[in-house]
Amino acid sequence: MSCPICQRKTVAEFRPFCSKRCADVDLARWMTGSYAIPSDDPEDMEEAAEAVLREEQRKPH
Repeated sequence: MSCPICQRKTVAEFRPFCSKRCADVDLARWMTGSYAIPSDDPEDMEEAAEAVLREEQRKPH
């Protein structure tokens, strides 16, 4: 099995990653929204649309 971040061989202690660094990179991607799980739930879509509108309203024109 190879590390999903850098493709090196995994280490049992950090599996499925090769190191703490790669595990932290993966966690940061989840926390910043770089990774997302798609949803077809209408409530999720409505919340996303509202978030985009709020963000647009915050931007200076």
